[in-house]
Amino acid sequence: MKRLFDILFSSIGLLLLQPLFVAIAILIKADSAGPVFFRQERMGKNFRRFFIYKFRTMVVDAEKKGLCITSGGDNRVTGAGRALRRLKIDELPQLINVLKGDMSFVGPRPEVIKYVEWYKDDYKRILSVRPGITDISSLMFRNEERILQIVDDPERYYIHVLLPEKMKLARDYIENMSFFFDVRLISKTLYKVIFQLKDSQKQDLSPQENGLNRRGQSVYKGKTSTG
Repeated sequence: MKRLFDILFSSIGLLLLQPLFVAIAILIKADSAGPVFFRQERMGKNFRRFFIYKFRTMVVDAEKKGLCITSGGDNRVTGAGRALRRLKIDELPQLINVLKGDMSFVGPRPEVIKYVEWYKDDYKRILSVRPGITDISSLMFRNEERILQIVDDPERYYIHVLLPEKMKLARDYIENMSFFFDVRLISKTLYKVIFQLKDSQKQDLSPQENGLNRRGQSVYKGKTSTG
């Protein structure tokens, strides 16, 4: 059912979003020189490598000019790119990856090869499923760039603090994954993007500040609910 859902709704999404894709492509080309899409090699299910698609939000050859991660205020991000990243629109081309079978709508976020190598044994369990466009950590650390902006060594902090927490959340997802759980996570993701943009300046330094526990359940007012 999960794969059927992915094929059906990624196809519908790509069809309906064509006008938006064209508008974004024009914006990107008008703002800076370079291709419309950005491709980066990520680690997929069963350690199969694939190229993830995103709208380009950085200058050309950005990976050669800095870290694999991006923190707030990164001067490699273009003017148009800042808006696309804030609205999470740069992630939309991953519908192509979902349709191809590289990814799913919901699953552990696909990591770059470099960081997977740090925790290869831990990733054996995580990469037993397809990576996804959204997951629990996407909700809890939706302002990851701001978190990395306030630490002295962003890459070290990412490798030793954020990434281990993301892996724990990924394992929690796998232990509790179901079709209806996926639907709830998709709904929460859409809610965060559409209705909580005004909170984009909030620093998500802990899962609890997002009103979620590790299983993506609401913990507001001292109560636990899948919402």
